[in-house]
Amino acid sequence: MRGGFALGLSAAMFLATPALAVQGQSTLTAANLGLDGLADPAPEAASDPASTAAPVTRSLADLVADQDVGETADAEGECLARAVYWESRGEPLSGQLAVAEVILNRARSGRFAPTLCGVVRQPAQFSFVRQGYIPQPPRASRDWRIAVAIARIATEGLADGGAPRALFFHARRINPGWRLTRVATVGNHVFYR
Repeated sequence: MRGGFALGLSAAMFLATPALAVQGQSTLTAANLGLDGLADPAPEAASDPASTAAPVTRSLADLVADQDVGETADAEGECLARAVYWESRGEPLSGQLAVAEVILNRARSGRFAPTLCGVVRQPAQFSFVRQGYIPQPPRASRDWRIAVAIARIATEGLADGGAPRALFFHARRINPGWRLTRVATVGNHVFYR
C-alpha cells in the first residue's frame, strides 16, 4: 500500500499477472488492446530486493495490458477510474497516469479532501462532475478498461506519469494565468504544483 490508498491488489500481483484471453485472441497484449497509439514507454523496474539480476523494465502499455480487468476494487478506485476516463480518455497513457497522480497527490496533500472521491467531487474542480455526481462511463469500452488499469497503476505506484508532485492541471487549449510552478506538459494537459 502506498500513501494510504489500496485497491486490495499488490504490485507483485500486477507484475506476475499472466496474459489474459480475449475473444478470438490467445492473449491480451498492449498491441491487441489497441494501446499502440497511446503507448509511450515509461519503464518501471521490478522491485525484488533479493534479486541481483538486472532490473526488468516494463512499459506503461504492458502494465496497462497486465491490469486489464475492467472492474474497480472499491469506491475510491471507482472514483479515480471515472475521473481518468472523463478527464483524459484518448490521451497518451502517461497523460492519463499524470491525471490520476494529481488526484492522488491532492488527497495526500492536506489541502484538498482526504479521499479520492472527495477530491474528484470537490466543487468547480472537474467539469464532468455535476452537483457531486460523477457520470457512469460505458463499462464495456476499451477506454474504461484503460482507465481502470491506469487508476490501479497510479494507486499502486507501479509507474510514473511524468508530472512530479503536481496538484493542478488544465488542458493545453486554455491559459488560466496561474502563478504556479509548471512541472510538465503531458499529452493534452499542463501540470503544476
